[in-house]
Amino acid sequence: MERRSFLKVAGTAGLAATVTPAWSMDDGPNRQSPAPGSSGVETTPEQASPETILLKDYRPRSLYKIPVTEVLKAKFPIIDMHSHPYAKTSEEIAEWVRNMDEVGIAKTIILSGATGQEFDDIYQKYAVYPDRFELWCGFDYTGYDEPGFGQRAIATLERCHQAGARGVGELHDKGKGLNSGKMTALGMHPDDARMDSLFERCGQLGMPVNIHVADPIWMYEGMDNRNDGLMNAFNWRLDNQPGIVGHSGMIDILERTVKKHSNTTFIACHFANLDYDLARLGQLLDGHPNLFADISARYAETAPIPRFVSQFYAKYRNRLLYGTDMGFDKSMYRVTFRILETLDEHFYEREMFSYHWSLNGFGFPDEILQKVYRTNAEKLLTSRGVPVRA
Repeated sequence: MERRSFLKVAGTAGLAATVTPAWSMDDGPNRQSPAPGSSGVETTPEQASPETILLKDYRPRSLYKIPVTEVLKAKFPIIDMHSHPYAKTSEEIAEWVRNMDEVGIAKTIILSGATGQEFDDIYQKYAVYPDRFELWCGFDYTGYDEPGFGQRAIATLERCHQAGARGVGELHDKGKGLNSGKMTALGMHPDDARMDSLFERCGQLGMPVNIHVADPIWMYEGMDNRNDGLMNAFNWRLDNQPGIVGHSGMIDILERTVKKHSNTTFIACHFANLDYDLARLGQLLDGHPNLFADISARYAETAPIPRFVSQFYAKYRNRLLYGTDMGFDKSMYRVTFRILETLDEHFYEREMFSYHWSLNGFGFPDEILQKVYRTNAEKLLTSRGVPVRA
């Protein structure tokens, strides 16, 4: 993977007077996985003209002569509250641990979404490093539309807990019903009465629940020339799905669930997909002390509006959790550090994100970084399901 040449800037990224500004443009073409149906061949300027360039091939490069900052290691040790069992072999897991050491990740939560033997197999692989990984399980939705579902599902949950699961997730509902791992429950949403006993048992067992509701708003909007997230939204579009609960409706479902189960801690991952409307997420956090939000995989969605996002982080610094959800490559972690720790402006990361817009750093002060990176997670994991009040 070709990476841009960075200029290290002492102190903050804004101290341009202390360094010679560098080009913040890529040395080579940004690379990404080809979109479905595309050839994956990069279009060069010689091959394209303004009349024939396709949106999916748009690859802007910043021409601003401004400093850029490389953050090789996080400023403070991190608990990554949102990852998955990306490493499949013992060698890959060992590589992951080495990468964590190099970039400053103290511990990673593995959201397996698995139950039964599948969970056992994943757990055994990662249990070699008990201080570096924590495993969470899923729910078994087998027979969710039959009598006795709750009791059976609780028995499976308790088995996973005895086998080492310390939380539940990632549960998904993008509008058609719950799914976790390979299990689906079409038409059953988190606020369904059939889920009540399961969520209540999670609280009793001290198992926080990581839940993914909806998806970024661009996926629900019309796929037209007004959709500024079209480049990414088209591949994951939900606007054409019949019978789907809309974005706002899914947030309502989340709120009813969290309110109903006030003794269970919930983590709404990806900012509850309210990265476009953080004021509404703030209302949820204000009203429900058992709710947290992780910031995983929504760096590209928030970095275009750094001032507003910075105000949000400052206000809710006790309720936000660092997460990645993007593999275990060292360069991936370092992009998140650059966004959170520096004041860099107008840069692109096409290797990781599929939007056309430029990104900006938040330049958070130490107090916010420490809370988001680690101390909020420590309190949540220590409380083990007991709501943590700010």
